[in-house]
Amino acid sequence: MSATTRPVETVTSSAPESRAITPFAAKALAVLRIAYGFIFLWAFFDKVFGLGFSTKPEAAWIHGGSPTYGFLAKGSSGPFAGFYHSIAGQSWTNVLFMLGLLAIGTALVLGIGLRIAAVAGAIMYVMMWSVALLPTTNPIIDDHILGAITLVVLAATSAGLTWGLSKQWRSVSFVANNHWLW
Repeated sequence: MSATTRPVETVTSSAPESRAITPFAAKALAVLRIAYGFIFLWAFFDKVFGLGFSTKPEAAWIHGGSPTYGFLAKGSSGPFAGFYHSIAGQSWTNVLFMLGLLAIGTALVLGIGLRIAAVAGAIMYVMMWSVALLPTTNPIIDDHILGAITLVVLAATSAGLTWGLSKQWRSVSFVANNHWLW
């Protein structure tokens, strides 16, 4: 392995394969990881405090608003609309959604726990995609599906090793013994 590449662990086996990733690619993946982390964190803070972008101040969670009601009750259509209408605005739905936004965003920005963040984030993205089937601009691919794919790529390429705390995270004994937490 040359000085200009670094190994990338794969998730498919217990013995990681070594593949080369260039320093530029590692930095590009780190920028992508951090940017996606801020998307999740921004959504969290906007819904909590009503920063006036997607959530108006009077609809903020701290003012009694529901982070899930509008999207699930008013935006759902297609084969799963009944399901999404039934969980819209429920306390447990709001709490799980907001915890997901905060945890996934934090993991991405810090570069830790990318495997579990990728799984949780991909599930969240696919669920948001399924709220309004079929999408209006493309019957299959939209930004939610691209987000799910991106999170998987970030975890698969160990994007937390560059400009993240992944090395320190992996050195914690419990994490080191449980690779699914990488």
